[in-house]
This record gives sequence, C-alpha cells and structure tokens, in this order.
Amino acid sequence: MARKIVLDIRRLKDFGIGTYIRNLVHTLAKIDRENRYVLVTFPADVHDVGHLPSNFDIATYARPDTDPADEVAFPIFVRSLSADLCHIPLNRVPLAMPKPYVVTIHDMSSILYEKHSGLAMSFRRYRFERGLLRAARIIAVSGATRRDLEHFLGIPHERISVVYNAPDPAFFRHNHLADARAAGPQTQHLERLRILERYQIGYPFLLYAGAIKAHKNVPRLVEAFALVREQLDHDPLFQELRLIIIGDEVSRNPAVRRAVIQSRVENYIRFLGFVPFDTLRAFYECATVFVFPSLYEGFGLPPLEAMASGTPVVTSSVSSLPEVVGDAAVLVDPEHVFDIARGIKEVLLNENLRHDLVRRGREQASRFSWERTARQVLEIYREVGK
Repeated sequence: MARKIVLDIRRLKDFGIGTYIRNLVHTLAKIDRENRYVLVTFPADVHDVGHLPSNFDIATYARPDTDPADEVAFPIFVRSLSADLCHIPLNRVPLAMPKPYVVTIHDMSSILYEKHSGLAMSFRRYRFERGLLRAARIIAVSGATRRDLEHFLGIPHERISVVYNAPDPAFFRHNHLADARAAGPQTQHLERLRILERYQIGYPFLLYAGAIKAHKNVPRLVEAFALVREQLDHDPLFQELRLIIIGDEVSRNPAVRRAVIQSRVENYIRFLGFVPFDTLRAFYECATVFVFPSLYEGFGLPPLEAMASGTPVVTSSVSSLPEVVGDAAVLVDPEHVFDIARGIKEVLLNENLRHDLVRRGREQASRFSWERTARQVLEIYREVGK
C-alpha cells in the first residue's frame, strides 16, 4: 500500500548530515516508485535538490530548525501535508511533532561533550530524549550509537535499528593520484593538479576533513603532526610535509589555534574551511595519509571517504571507528599524542603498508552502499506503517 512520507531535508547543505540526506533521497528515488514523498526544504535550496521522479514533491518552508518557533511551526506545517509518516534525518525533533515519525541519530556528541550547564542545557537534553522516546523507530548509524542510546538514555533495544551510512558514490570514481599504475584518464590527473595549483600545494601532506569540535581531537592531531615533522625533518621524501585541515573555521575552536602556536608549526598547517565537493575529493585523492583521531563518532564517514578515494587512513581505536574501518586502517589511541604520531609515521615510512592499506581500504569502503542503506530505511517505513 502506497504511503505519503515527509522527509525534512533542510540540512541538505550541511557537511555531514547533508551527505546523508542527499544520498538517501536520490537512492530512494531510484528504488521506490510506489510511495509518495514530500521533501521539505528552504525556498532558496529548491534547485539544489536535483531531478527526481514524479512520486517526489517539494514543499518549501522558510524557518530553520534552530528557530525556537520551529518547535510548533514545523509540526503545524507537517500536519498540513497530511502525511502518513515523517522522517527527521537528525535528532532535532520539534516538541509538538505529530506521530508517527522516524528519526535518524548520527551521534550523541551534543549530550556527551556539551560543557555548558543550566536551563538551556537541561532543555536541550529534555528535547533530545523526548524526540527519541516518542519516535516510532530510531535509526542509529552504527552499533556503537545504538549502545550509547541504550546505555545513556535507556532506549529499548528493539526500538532501534542500525542502518549504516556509506561514502558518496562519487568518491569511488577517481583513482588515487599517487598511484601511477592507476592514475586514470589524463583529464582526471590534470583536474587534480589544477586544484592543487590553485591552493599552491606542491608538497606531501596529511589531511583532516570534518568539523572542528572538541571531541574531534584536532589539537592533539596538531601536536602529533609537530612530532612527526621534527622526527622527519631530514627525510628526503617528507621533510616538506604539511597538514591540511578542511572543515569549520579554526576561529570557532581556540584550542586548535593555541596548539598550532605552542607546537610552532604555523608555517606547516593550512586551514581551508569548507571547500566544494570536487575540491574535497581531489584533496582526499592527493593526500599522503588521512588522519582522523576523533574521540567520539556516531559513524565516522570521513575515513571511509578517504578509503574510497584510495588514501591510507590513520584513525582512532575508540567509539564506532573500529566498527566502520575494520582492519583497513592503522588504529591509534586518540588520548595519546605519541601514539597518534606513531601511527602517522608508521604509514609514511612503510611503503608496503601504505599499498596494503589502500587495497584493504577500497575493499572496506565498498562494503557500504547507499542502495543497501535506502532499502533498509524503506523497510523501516513499511514496518512502522503496519
């Protein structure tokens, strides 16, 4: 029986959530011609949705989910659409949200790593828990996230479904620039070189891509990089090694700037902020090593994106990351700068290990697919409607 499903896609342009929304919507469009979908987005973002089949409609709604009035205004808007089900793709559920709805939770960092206290934090936690407890089903992006929901919030196991994310398929389309045997068409090679030249990059570099928040552990990454640079100062291949950080503006996290100054590596680190998708993909492909020493991840998509791009990965041995990367990355203790540096140096100096990580990384990344994700989400829609 066909159903009318509302999908809130207002976060379409976000760094991580946007990847989830874009790929879920376009894959559902490929595999489901039975249900009717209404995508709720901002008026200015309508053209970013792309071409969709006739069973997909767009409804424009101007208020962001951070607006306090959205707690009531969005539920009223959803009711006006006469939907059978609504899918909120992140845990920011309005207080008056009508049932039934499905919510995807990507992590619990806003609760576990929030340092503020008082009424605002109490309200945030209340809304966080309430949105999950009232949901018809919770989609957790990893087994680690499901365990966190069970342990910290007491959500019953049977109300949570684990549905993994996946890298954007575009990350699989190019081959790694550093691999001469698989350099791909000359046009791809030249495209990547042009991007590097635009940023005046002609040296080997470590790459970090993601938000710059406290739990992302970027200050320790900076300190570990400083150690590696000191140890490889006279190495013929890596004496010009740099660290490139793609993500939020560094001004949002003063601890990162302090780490850079105290480690005396100001001239060897580049902060690029957010970059267009094709630029991000080129940086993934051209990086010598991708380093992601996060203290906590609900899923951890950037390491998989790097693996799909053919880049060896060093990442944390905690939270969901071992579950996601399997045996295809070098795992380090994110609490210890020397261990992060050890992992980086090990990959840089061991060519056989690098090639092995590239091979295993591509295999690991290919185990995750948006078609599998979308089919599992579609099955949840069906189960909720029974």
